[in-house]
Amino acid sequence: MMALFHEVGCFWIAYVLFFYTPCASSRQILYSVTEEVSPGTFVGNLAKDLNLKVDDLESRMLRIVSGSTKKHFDVNIKTGALYVLETIDREVLCPNNNACTESLEAILNNPLNVYSIEVKILDINDNEPAFSVKSQNIRISEHTLPGAKFVLLGAEDPDVGSNSVSTYKLSNNPFFSLEVNAEADSAPIPELVLQKALDREKQAELRLILTALDGGKPHRSGTTNISITILDANDNAPVFGKQLFKAQVLENAAVGTVILQLNATDPDEGINGEIIYTFKQGQKVIADKFALNSDTGEISVAGILDYEDANAYEIFVEARDRGQSPLASHCKVLVEVLDLNDNAPDIKLSSLLDNLREDAKKGTVIAFITVQDKDGGKNGKVRCFVSQNSPFELESTQGKYYTLVLNGALDREENALYNVSITATDEGVPPLSSTAVLTVHISDVNDNAPRFPESSINVHVSENSPAGALIASVSAQDIDSGENAQITYSPLSKSNMPLSSAVSINAVTGEIYSMQSFNFEEIKTFQFQVQATDSGVPPLSSNVTVNVFILDENDNSPVFLPPYSEPGSVNTENIPYSAEAGYFVAKVRAVDADSGYNALLSYHITEPKGTNLFRIGTSTGEIRTKRRMSDNDLKTHPLIITVSDNGEPSLSTTMGIEVVVVENLDSLQPSLRQVPVKEDNFSNLNLYLLIAIVSVSVIFLLSLITLIAAKCYRTDSGFSRSSIPVVTTHPDGSWSYSKSTQQYDVCFSSDTLKSDVVVFPSQFPPADAELISINEGDTFNRTQTLPSTTKVRHFRSGVGN
Repeated sequence: MMALFHEVGCFWIAYVLFFYTPCASSRQILYSVTEEVSPGTFVGNLAKDLNLKVDDLESRMLRIVSGSTKKHFDVNIKTGALYVLETIDREVLCPNNNACTESLEAILNNPLNVYSIEVKILDINDNEPAFSVKSQNIRISEHTLPGAKFVLLGAEDPDVGSNSVSTYKLSNNPFFSLEVNAEADSAPIPELVLQKALDREKQAELRLILTALDGGKPHRSGTTNISITILDANDNAPVFGKQLFKAQVLENAAVGTVILQLNATDPDEGINGEIIYTFKQGQKVIADKFALNSDTGEISVAGILDYEDANAYEIFVEARDRGQSPLASHCKVLVEVLDLNDNAPDIKLSSLLDNLREDAKKGTVIAFITVQDKDGGKNGKVRCFVSQNSPFELESTQGKYYTLVLNGALDREENALYNVSITATDEGVPPLSSTAVLTVHISDVNDNAPRFPESSINVHVSENSPAGALIASVSAQDIDSGENAQITYSPLSKSNMPLSSAVSINAVTGEIYSMQSFNFEEIKTFQFQVQATDSGVPPLSSNVTVNVFILDENDNSPVFLPPYSEPGSVNTENIPYSAEAGYFVAKVRAVDADSGYNALLSYHITEPKGTNLFRIGTSTGEIRTKRRMSDNDLKTHPLIITVSDNGEPSLSTTMGIEVVVVENLDSLQPSLRQVPVKEDNFSNLNLYLLIAIVSVSVIFLLSLITLIAAKCYRTDSGFSRSSIPVVTTHPDGSWSYSKSTQQYDVCFSSDTLKSDVVVFPSQFPPADAELISINEGDTFNRTQTLPSTTKVRHFRSGVGN
């Protein structure tokens, strides 16, 4: 028998139907297979039927998706053959349904294609008809006329079509024949037909056998015993107005809701005319769902109805009178269950990508979505949409299938993941909806270069600081992640000196170390760049400029200038005996290789101590007489001159001058003769210089405090704002400076003979500084605004400058 079933299955397998639908990349295929076939049975060749290359099936990840709880079918991706994976029982898969199909989807990737497959499960005659009761009891009055019919309880066969119950046979007897009523929309109903009058006195009881036969090959059968009791008296049976009644009920009808009221009539009187309504025996499902009032004939709801479980019920009702020999008649009630929108759509997500690159192109497929609704009609029609404000959209592929695709640009630094809400809404009243959330992770791409907080930084390093000292640290930030955010630092030379001998940079931390001890007198500033490079592919980088300023230390002693600096020379000056007080003897000049206050020099006569004949200008180095000569004074006066700088600690140098008093004025060079200066004017000049030094010192301290405060509170300070105040001493004994536009009051009296002007700046002089001169004897009693590139120098007359 199984061999016969297998041959029938093989016949149906050859039947394949293709048809085209408007959706791109979609086709529906119909296969047939017989139930109960062995696992591994060939169903169809998908590769051939879908016009696909067998070699592409594995690379495109062909797979079968089924909506059933059990996976009955699978595909061999090496051959494209669809085969039975698990034995199919049609009666379990499709109970109470004549047609049984299982919907499958064949899914291929790259590109995404979805094909619908319908596999029709063909029935075989593997069940025999069965009666719900072993014996049926019929009570018949002996007055019943020939031709009377008595409906019998039929057999049930879970098979369908020709394999279900097709006919009945009755055992041989002289009184009854069997008539089978077969309606197009229901199972055949066996009826006993009385052929001749009964005589209870001759035979009070009859026993017959009813056999139910199905239409399968070979036939299967089932039997039940019929016990007929012959009654006396009651001649009329209740009569229904029609044999078929129809009613409708909502699937959410409450228990007790009346669906239909039956009304049978019996012309008999008394108890023979009183009717009792009952369900025919063997209708267990009907008894669970409906109740019948035996007195009134009302049919009401007794259990929970669900359109999705069963959309119609067939009820057989018997009306029997209460006579001593009760008579009965039967009718059929067809109850249609009306659908309500009581099922929300069901969303199933199949993610295709674990991580989505942030540079993914528009149209990239992210997930495959299946949406189903168990309701029927409009209640089962579903619309699906994706949450707003996300770079994704849904594209319908075929009916209940959708794909989630990228519809915009991504930026992982703004959003590293998206929780995409997918909502499905049916067209019922009121509509029901369901929401599913798909989490999409965005993977990083190296699209951001490291960034420094500033384009340049200023670093101040004291000269003579030890090699290997930490002088600065740079740090860049990269908003990418992982290796794309791992930064290494490297130097780029923009200096006039070998960078490798000056500084080194820690490639990981960005710390900058000095490689040598710097000398301010050799180099005052240099510049280089630090490049920050990430580890992405390709790597990205950015630069920061580092300006290094060497701070001066007082490490150079003052040096006397010629003619008093020649080694081994005898420094001698002659003055006339008639020289007046204030007579100019000589001027010594010294320079200091340092700068600023470290180069601010002062002159003193250290030997002889307490001399009352000569004095020296502290700032000018001019040696003059304090008084006129006397006869008691020596003719030769050895002087020890000391010049000291203003550094901490102060450094100094000494030299000796021998002043010789001569009688002959003509022996002196005219260029050395000077006009005497009054003592009180000389004292005033010293007072002015003292006040100027104190004022400039206060201004310098205030400027330094302001500079430190600005460095603390301003993050975008430029190169010029962090410069160091510098006072430069020139070989001729003058000083130059540069400063941002400020006002200075510089005053000279008309009788000032010899003086130098020293102005203490707050910044380095630019290379293009403008030079102005204040000569001896100039009167400068006004306030002048000096530009930032101005140098001021006072020239002495008579010294060659």
